[in-house]
Amino acid sequence: MEFLTLMPDGEREMAVASLPKRIMEHAEALPEAAPICPGALLHLGNRAAVDQALSRLARRGQLLRVCRGVYMRPIETRFGFHAPSVPKVIKALSRLWGETIVPSGGAAANVLGITRQVPVRSVYLTSGPTRTLRLFAQVIQLRHAPRWQLVAPGRPAGLAVRALTWLGRREIDEGLEAIRTRLSSDDLEELAAARAVLPSWMSEPLSELVVHG
Repeated sequence: MEFLTLMPDGEREMAVASLPKRIMEHAEALPEAAPICPGALLHLGNRAAVDQALSRLARRGQLLRVCRGVYMRPIETRFGFHAPSVPKVIKALSRLWGETIVPSGGAAANVLGITRQVPVRSVYLTSGPTRTLRLFAQVIQLRHAPRWQLVAPGRPAGLAVRALTWLGRREIDEGLEAIRTRLSSDDLEELAAARAVLPSWMSEPLSELVVHG
Protein backbone atom coordinates (compact mmCIF):
# COMPACT_ATOMS: atom_id res chain seq x y z
CA MET A 1 0.00 0.00 0.00
CA GLU A 2 1.17 3.54 -0.69
CA PHE A 3 1.34 4.55 2.96
CA LEU A 4 4.25 2.12 3.45
CA THR A 5 6.40 4.12 1.07
CA LEU A 6 5.77 7.28 3.13
CA MET A 7 6.90 5.71 6.40
CA PRO A 8 10.38 6.20 7.84
CA ASP A 9 12.63 3.22 7.10
CA GLY A 10 12.40 1.80 10.62
CA GLU A 11 8.62 1.93 10.76
CA ARG A 12 8.33 0.44 7.28
CA GLU A 13 10.54 -2.48 8.26
CA MET A 14 8.43 -3.11 11.37
CA ALA A 15 5.22 -3.02 9.32
CA VAL A 16 6.63 -5.54 6.82
CA ALA A 17 7.95 -7.76 9.62
CA SER A 18 4.55 -7.83 11.33
CA LEU A 19 2.66 -8.72 8.14
CA PRO A 20 3.06 -12.53 8.53
CA LYS A 21 1.79 -12.23 12.10
CA ARG A 22 -1.28 -10.29 10.99
CA ILE A 23 -1.95 -12.78 8.20
CA MET A 24 -1.80 -15.64 10.70
CA GLU A 25 -4.17 -13.79 13.05
CA HIS A 26 -6.55 -13.48 10.09
CA ALA A 27 -6.09 -17.18 9.19
CA GLU A 28 -6.67 -18.41 12.74
CA ALA A 29 -10.05 -16.68 12.84
CA LEU A 30 -11.24 -18.64 9.79
CA PRO A 31 -13.00 -22.03 9.85
CA GLU A 32 -11.29 -25.23 8.68
CA ALA A 33 -10.44 -25.29 4.96
CA ALA A 34 -11.30 -21.62 4.42
CA PRO A 35 -9.28 -20.42 1.39
CA ILE A 36 -6.76 -17.66 2.02
CA CYS A 37 -6.07 -15.69 -1.16
CA PRO A 38 -3.68 -12.76 -1.64
CA GLY A 39 -6.40 -10.54 -3.08
CA ALA A 40 -8.37 -10.76 0.16
CA LEU A 41 -5.39 -9.56 2.23
CA LEU A 42 -4.59 -6.29 0.50
CA HIS A 43 -5.95 -4.34 3.46
CA LEU A 44 -2.88 -5.62 5.33
CA GLY A 45 -0.21 -4.66 2.80
CA ASN A 46 0.59 -4.30 -0.89
CA ARG A 47 0.40 -7.27 -3.22
CA ALA A 48 4.15 -7.92 -3.37
CA ALA A 49 4.47 -7.82 0.42
CA VAL A 50 1.43 -10.09 0.89
CA ASP A 51 2.75 -12.63 -1.64
CA GLN A 52 6.14 -12.66 0.05
CA ALA A 53 4.59 -13.10 3.52
CA LEU A 54 2.36 -15.95 2.33
CA SER A 55 5.32 -17.73 0.74
CA ARG A 56 7.31 -17.34 3.95
CA LEU A 57 4.46 -18.75 6.05
CA ALA A 58 4.11 -21.69 3.67
CA ARG A 59 7.83 -22.45 3.91
CA ARG A 60 7.54 -22.47 7.69
CA GLY A 61 4.58 -24.85 7.53
CA GLN A 62 2.25 -22.34 9.15
CA LEU A 63 0.13 -22.23 6.01
CA LEU A 64 -0.48 -24.76 3.24
CA ARG A 65 -0.07 -23.65 -0.36
CA VAL A 66 -2.89 -25.75 -1.79
CA CYS A 67 -2.44 -24.51 -5.34
CA ARG A 68 -1.40 -21.35 -7.09
CA GLY A 69 -2.91 -18.36 -5.32
CA VAL A 70 -4.74 -20.39 -2.65
CA TYR A 71 -3.52 -21.11 0.87
CA MET A 72 -5.17 -22.79 3.86
CA ARG A 73 -4.40 -23.07 7.54
CA PRO A 74 -3.30 -26.54 8.72
CA ILE A 75 -5.19 -28.00 11.65
CA GLU A 76 -3.31 -28.32 14.92
CA THR A 77 -3.95 -31.34 17.13
CA ARG A 78 -2.13 -32.91 20.05
CA PHE A 79 -0.42 -35.15 17.48
CA GLY A 80 0.84 -32.21 15.44
CA PHE A 81 -0.38 -30.43 12.33
CA HIS A 82 -2.42 -32.05 9.60
CA ALA A 83 -4.21 -30.85 6.49
CA PRO A 84 -7.88 -29.85 6.51
CA SER A 85 -10.28 -32.64 5.59
CA VAL A 86 -10.40 -33.29 1.85
CA PRO A 87 -14.22 -33.00 1.56
CA LYS A 88 -14.09 -29.60 3.25
CA VAL A 89 -11.24 -28.49 0.98
CA ILE A 90 -13.16 -29.57 -2.13
CA LYS A 91 -16.35 -27.86 -0.96
CA ALA A 92 -14.49 -24.63 -0.16
CA LEU A 93 -12.70 -24.55 -3.52
CA SER A 94 -15.92 -25.34 -5.38
CA ARG A 95 -17.49 -22.31 -3.71
CA LEU A 96 -14.41 -20.11 -4.26
CA TRP A 97 -14.10 -20.85 -7.97
CA GLY A 98 -17.79 -21.33 -8.74
CA GLU A 99 -17.10 -24.79 -10.14
CA THR A 100 -18.78 -28.18 -9.84
CA ILE A 101 -16.30 -30.63 -8.29
CA VAL A 102 -17.28 -34.27 -7.73
CA PRO A 103 -15.52 -37.58 -6.93
CA SER A 104 -14.14 -39.49 -9.90
CA GLY A 105 -15.86 -42.54 -11.38
CA GLY A 106 -13.69 -45.05 -9.52
CA ALA A 107 -14.44 -43.37 -6.20
CA ALA A 108 -18.16 -43.24 -7.05
CA ALA A 109 -18.19 -46.97 -7.87
CA ASN A 110 -16.51 -47.69 -4.55
CA VAL A 111 -19.05 -45.60 -2.61
CA LEU A 112 -21.92 -47.42 -4.32
CA GLY A 113 -20.35 -50.80 -3.53
CA ILE A 114 -19.93 -51.77 -7.18
CA THR A 115 -16.23 -52.31 -6.66
CA ARG A 116 -14.07 -52.88 -3.63
CA GLN A 117 -11.10 -51.30 -5.33
CA VAL A 118 -9.99 -48.11 -3.61
CA PRO A 119 -8.51 -45.61 -6.08
CA VAL A 120 -4.76 -45.28 -5.57
CA ARG A 121 -4.86 -41.61 -6.50
CA SER A 122 -7.27 -39.04 -5.14
CA VAL A 123 -9.01 -37.71 -8.25
CA TYR A 124 -11.98 -35.37 -8.60
CA LEU A 125 -13.76 -34.18 -11.71
CA THR A 126 -14.35 -30.47 -12.20
CA SER A 127 -16.14 -28.12 -14.54
CA GLY A 128 -13.09 -25.87 -14.33
CA PRO A 129 -9.53 -26.35 -15.57
CA THR A 130 -7.36 -29.31 -14.60
CA ARG A 131 -5.35 -28.54 -11.47
CA THR A 132 -3.18 -30.24 -8.85
CA LEU A 133 -3.83 -29.67 -5.15
CA ARG A 134 -1.25 -30.39 -2.46
CA LEU A 135 -2.14 -31.00 1.18
CA PHE A 136 1.24 -31.74 2.74
CA ALA A 137 2.19 -35.14 1.25
CA GLN A 138 -1.26 -35.79 -0.21
CA VAL A 139 -1.73 -34.90 -3.87
CA ILE A 140 -5.24 -34.43 -5.29
CA GLN A 141 -5.91 -34.23 -9.00
CA LEU A 142 -8.75 -32.07 -10.31
CA ARG A 143 -9.51 -33.14 -13.88
CA HIS A 144 -11.71 -31.19 -16.24
CA ALA A 145 -14.73 -33.25 -17.27
CA PRO A 146 -17.63 -32.72 -19.69
CA ARG A 147 -20.89 -31.43 -18.27
CA TRP A 148 -22.72 -34.76 -18.45
CA GLN A 149 -20.22 -36.39 -16.10
CA LEU A 150 -20.94 -33.74 -13.47
CA VAL A 151 -24.71 -34.12 -13.19
CA ALA A 152 -26.44 -34.37 -9.81
CA PRO A 153 -23.42 -33.39 -7.67
CA GLY A 154 -23.57 -34.76 -4.14
CA ARG A 155 -26.45 -37.12 -4.92
CA PRO A 156 -26.66 -40.90 -5.58
CA ALA A 157 -27.88 -40.35 -9.16
CA GLY A 158 -24.71 -38.41 -9.92
CA LEU A 159 -22.57 -41.11 -8.32
CA ALA A 160 -24.32 -43.63 -10.55
CA VAL A 161 -23.52 -41.68 -13.73
CA ARG A 162 -19.85 -41.42 -12.79
CA ALA A 163 -19.65 -45.06 -11.73
CA LEU A 164 -21.16 -46.15 -15.07
CA THR A 165 -18.68 -43.92 -16.90
CA TRP A 166 -15.86 -45.65 -15.04
CA LEU A 167 -17.24 -49.11 -15.88
CA GLY A 168 -17.54 -48.21 -19.57
CA ARG A 169 -19.92 -49.22 -22.33
CA ARG A 170 -18.88 -52.89 -22.29
CA GLU A 171 -20.10 -53.28 -18.72
CA ILE A 172 -23.06 -50.92 -18.89
CA ASP A 173 -25.74 -53.62 -18.55
CA GLU A 174 -24.10 -55.25 -15.53
CA GLY A 175 -23.43 -51.82 -14.07
CA LEU A 176 -27.05 -50.72 -14.41
CA GLU A 177 -28.26 -53.92 -12.80
CA ALA A 178 -25.92 -53.40 -9.85
CA ILE A 179 -26.90 -49.75 -9.51
CA ARG A 180 -30.65 -50.55 -9.72
CA THR A 181 -30.41 -52.50 -6.47
CA ARG A 182 -28.50 -49.76 -4.69
CA LEU A 183 -30.54 -46.67 -5.54
CA SER A 184 -33.93 -45.68 -4.17
CA SER A 185 -36.86 -45.18 -6.51
CA ASP A 186 -36.42 -41.40 -6.23
CA ASP A 187 -32.73 -41.70 -7.10
CA LEU A 188 -33.56 -43.90 -10.10
CA GLU A 189 -36.07 -41.31 -11.28
CA GLU A 190 -33.42 -38.60 -11.03
CA LEU A 191 -30.98 -40.81 -12.94
CA ALA A 192 -33.60 -41.42 -15.64
CA ALA A 193 -34.28 -37.68 -15.88
CA ALA A 194 -30.62 -37.11 -16.74
CA ARG A 195 -30.84 -39.24 -19.91
CA ALA A 196 -31.10 -36.19 -22.18
CA VAL A 197 -27.53 -35.11 -21.42
CA LEU A 198 -25.95 -38.58 -21.30
CA PRO A 199 -24.18 -40.25 -24.23
CA SER A 200 -26.26 -42.75 -26.19
CA TRP A 201 -24.28 -45.78 -24.96
CA MET A 202 -25.49 -44.94 -21.46
CA SER A 203 -28.89 -43.32 -22.08
CA GLU A 204 -30.28 -46.11 -24.30
CA PRO A 205 -29.72 -48.98 -21.81
CA LEU A 206 -30.99 -46.67 -19.07
CA SER A 207 -34.18 -46.10 -21.06
CA GLU A 208 -34.63 -49.87 -21.32
CA LEU A 209 -34.23 -50.15 -17.58
CA VAL A 210 -36.86 -47.46 -17.02
CA VAL A 211 -39.33 -49.06 -19.43
CA HIS A 212 -38.97 -52.60 -18.12
CA GLY A 213 -38.24 -51.75 -14.51
